Amino acid sequence: MRKKTAATVLASTLLVMGILSGCGSKSAETTDNSGNKVTTISVWGMGEEAKSLPKMAELFEAENPNIKVEVQALPWDSAHDKLLTAVASKKGPDVVQMGTTWIPEFANAKALMDLTPYLDKYPGLKQDNFYPGSVQTGTFEGAYVGVPWYIDTRVLYYRTDLLKEVGYDQAPKTWAEMQDAAKKLADRGQGKYGFALDVKEQSLSFMLARQNGSELFDAAGKPLFNQPAFVDTVKYMNSFVENGSAPVDLGIDAIQGFRGDGVAPMFISGPWMVQLIKDQAPDIDGKWATAVLPAGKDNNFSSLGGSNMSIFQYTENAEASLKFVEFMAKPETQLKWMELTKSLPSSKEAWNNPVLQEDANYKVFGEQLKTAIPMPSTKQFEEIAQNFLSSFEKVYRTKGADVQKEMDDFNKKAESIINK
Repeated sequence: MRKKTAATVLASTLLVMGILSGCGSKSAETTDNSGNKVTTISVWGMGEEAKSLPKMAELFEAENPNIKVEVQALPWDSAHDKLLTAVASKKGPDVVQMGTTWIPEFANAKALMDLTPYLDKYPGLKQDNFYPGSVQTGTFEGAYVGVPWYIDTRVLYYRTDLLKEVGYDQAPKTWAEMQDAAKKLADRGQGKYGFALDVKEQSLSFMLARQNGSELFDAAGKPLFNQPAFVDTVKYMNSFVENGSAPVDLGIDAIQGFRGDGVAPMFISGPWMVQLIKDQAPDIDGKWATAVLPAGKDNNFSSLGGSNMSIFQYTENAEASLKFVEFMAKPETQLKWMELTKSLPSSKEAWNNPVLQEDANYKVFGEQLKTAIPMPSTKQFEEIAQNFLSSFEKVYRTKGADVQKEMDDFNKKAESIINK
C-alpha cells in the first residue's frame, strides 16, 4: 500500500467518512405499494467487473421481491482505504467483495461476520460446495468470513507456432525448459523476446518461490525471503532480463507482444486473458494455447486468487445479506457471472458445465487449480508484497545486482512490517 503522510491520511479519512455517512449499512426497511416490508442492502463491488453486479442484483430481486440491492462499484486502487475507513467508523456496506489477500487484515480487525453459525439455515454457503483452496482464502483463525465467489489462478500462455519453430512441440514443462525456450525465442533477432515477465505482478515471485521449495514464512511467522530457495527464485526471474529473454519497459501490453510476429510469445496470466486474446488478436487464432505452469524444484504450484463475498460485521440487515451471498454462491449464478465477466466459478458443481469441461483453455485452468494455493494468511502480506516489487526493481534495473543483499534488506523490511 502506498505511503501517505499523516495529514493526507486524516484528510482522506474525514472525506470518506463524510461519504460513508450517506451510503453505509443501516436498517433500511420500507414498504412497497402493497404494504409489504422491503429491506434495502448495500453491496460494494470492486473494479470493472463490479459494473456487472447490478445485472446479478436484478436477478436476485426477481427471486426476492422483499429485498432491494444497491450496488456501489469502487476502483481497486481506492477500495482498500475506503474499507479501512468503514471499519473505523463502523459504517459501511452490508455485503462487500473482498480480494483474497485482504481477508486476513480485515478479519483480524473483526470487521467481517463469521458465517459459521448460519450454515445450517443457508446451506449454499457451506464450505464443501467449493474448492478447498478457495475456502482457505475466506477463513481466518477458524472463522469463516468470506464465501468463495469467483476464483482465478495463473497459467502459461504461449504461441504454439513460434515455440515449434525453436524446437518445442508443446509448452515448456520445467524451469530449465522455460529458460531455454525463452532464450531461443529471443535469439530470433533484434526487438524479439521470449517471455513477457510481469515485474508489477506482486504474487508472481511468491508463487515461483513456492515452486522452488520456499515456505515464505516459518512456523513462527518469520519471513524467509533471504533464504536460498527464495533468493535463487529471484535470480531465476532476473535471468530472463539479464540474458535478453524478457523486456523491461517495452511499452506494449501482453496481447500486443503476443500477436503478430510475437515480440514476446510467452507470458503468465489469469483466465480473463482467454477472451481478450480472442477479441483483440484474431490474427493468431489457432496459433496459441494455454498450459499449466512449468515445474520448479518439485512442483508447479500456482497462486489461487479471486474474490470472496463477506458480510460487514456491523450490518443491521444480516438475514437479507445472507440471502444475497447465498444467491451469488449458487452454481447457476456463478455460471451466469462467468458469462458476464469471464471469471471462473468457485463452486465445484459449476465446473461440470460443458463450457468448462470442453473448452481446451478452460480445461487447463481446471487442471492448474489442482495445484493452486492462496497467498499466506498473514494480515500484513499485502504490504509486504508491495514492498517486494520495489526490491525486485533494484535487482532487474541494476546490472550485476547483489541479489542476496537486496533480499537481506527486503527480509528486514518484511520483519519490520510484521512487528510494527
